[in-house]
Amino acid sequence: MMKIGVISEKKIPTDSRVCLTPSHCRYIKDQGIEIIVEPSDVRVFSDEEYRDAGIELGSDLSDCDVLVGVKEVPIESLIAEKTYFFFSHTFKEQVYNRGLLQEVLKRKIRLIDYEAITDDSGRRLIAFGKFAGIVGAHNGIYTYLQGAIPRMKDFYNYEEAKQFYKTLKLPKMKIALTGTGRVANGAASVLDDMGIKKVSALDYATHEFEHAVYTQLHSFYYAKRKDGQVFDNVEDFYNEPDAYESDFENFLPMTDLFINGIYWDKRAPAFFTKEDMKSDDFKINTIADITCDIAPESSIPSTIRPSTIEDPIYGYQVATGVETEPYGEGVVNVMAIDNLPNELPRDASEAFGDMFLKYVFPEMLKEESEMLRRASITTNDGYLNEPFEYLQNFVNHPTEQ
Repeated sequence: MMKIGVISEKKIPTDSRVCLTPSHCRYIKDQGIEIIVEPSDVRVFSDEEYRDAGIELGSDLSDCDVLVGVKEVPIESLIAEKTYFFFSHTFKEQVYNRGLLQEVLKRKIRLIDYEAITDDSGRRLIAFGKFAGIVGAHNGIYTYLQGAIPRMKDFYNYEEAKQFYKTLKLPKMKIALTGTGRVANGAASVLDDMGIKKVSALDYATHEFEHAVYTQLHSFYYAKRKDGQVFDNVEDFYNEPDAYESDFENFLPMTDLFINGIYWDKRAPAFFTKEDMKSDDFKINTIADITCDIAPESSIPSTIRPSTIEDPIYGYQVATGVETEPYGEGVVNVMAIDNLPNELPRDASEAFGDMFLKYVFPEMLKEESEMLRRASITTNDGYLNEPFEYLQNFVNHPTEQ
């Protein structure tokens, strides 16, 4: 019989989210599956809440078959020959996690990455993206208003934030939001709840408004074919992004706040260049980069590092291309927190656990699951799994010291 261990989050900076709340663990236990939770003083749900739900707590997870967490597991905490579920941030060849992937292989761990769990059509089934969008949009407004509203982390949950939005009076501004997936739609829900009017891309680009407005842009509006042919197939853009170049220049002269909510393929064009930012037509004051890919391989060149929940904003000096204090002359203000859902940990954890029980848990009970096979970056015999064999050269490279 399978035994599941819920690991504590040990990555620094700390993360208070969980993949399974006390009620989710109780459900699993009621299905006859043994489950144990590693104690934590960081988790948004206390150890006592798990005990109250009848869940065992313990620091020794060595007899568990499956270990589940949220963020990357520190190398020293990995237990050999186990199956792990977590966001590994490895299959886009993220150099900062090369050592983690090397150690996972060395210890013959089967690593199943939530980001790779998809249905038969390739649609992701489990993610925190909606909450990244929610917090990212709120923080974008917070940054643009120079801290004139509370941080999302200071609300108990999103429902409390929505009550605050009813009292909010925003100045005239134009907001460009990119993307149409979970992240962008989460961001759009915040802008709607704040009472910001949504307008078409055409009206946004050609009309003046006396109140705050936003437009939500899919790839048709921010990319164009290099060969001059008409962009008439969004799927073609996602399949061959290197055949396209940026068409975002149409939105540079009138945008005050840019909220970036796309999933960016490094073959795709950036929205603009450092040189574009020096143009008189570039009017963007604040960038909330939820995507948070780091330059130079990024959709936004001013995202030169992630920011943090503790210190969410930095300035990008347009003339020199270096970091500086925000809100100065010739400075674009950047909010690029890379763990945004951790500002709404209860809401995010509840939603994530619901998705886990709906999509992942039933597959775990199967003798063989094609869905989990596809999501396995590594196998328990120390090799990269078939969909991820392209990572071999990445793995073979010496780890940077």
